[in-house]
Amino acid sequence: MKLGVVVGLEAEARIAAPLGIVEIGGGTAAGAEEAVLRLLRHGVDALLSFGLAGGLSPALRPGHLVVADAVLVDGVLLPTDAALATRFSRRRGVLLGAQAAIGSVPARHAAHVATGAAAVDLESGAVAAAAHVANLPFAVVRAICDAWDRDLPSAATAALDSNGRIAVARVARDLLRHPRDVFALIGLAHDAALARRALRAAVASAIKPENAAATVR
Repeated sequence: MKLGVVVGLEAEARIAAPLGIVEIGGGTAAGAEEAVLRLLRHGVDALLSFGLAGGLSPALRPGHLVVADAVLVDGVLLPTDAALATRFSRRRGVLLGAQAAIGSVPARHAAHVATGAAAVDLESGAVAAAAHVANLPFAVVRAICDAWDRDLPSAATAALDSNGRIAVARVARDLLRHPRDVFALIGLAHDAALARRALRAAVASAIKPENAAATVR
């Protein structure tokens, strides 16, 4: 299997590297679409959306792993591939493929009530849609970073450049306008570390000898 992996961040790409060919979307839905197109040009025969996610369900806390049953894209439920997904973990729940970040607690609650989705991210919608059109198997492996009860500071949503790296100057400018956000960013950094730990564990599990079929050679 020639697996193509779509991530949002450079840090996620380093974690996912053992799995296959990795492309970075830069934390936007449009960037994820471009990343998928690059992977398809590489001739991949399966797709994986991998990285951090925002929580919508109160049952999910920072560091919890979501290996989705399906992705909700523009109101359409697209099932993941069972064989590919279960190489990482037991599948659980629906993930919302969004076009923009859902950053406030009221908006997260509304999204959960309206869709039933457990989590949300900006790459999985592009992966699911492309896999559906190309008739390719796909899976979603995401770890919760910001839980449903955390408002995202504005600096977090503006922090990335198109290569998935932290744009330090942009964050600094935002913090000058909203200095109290520094405490929220510190908490978010702690939760992101928990999420990255869960992602590393998922990769280690997928490339064990008994799961060797999940490893792209």
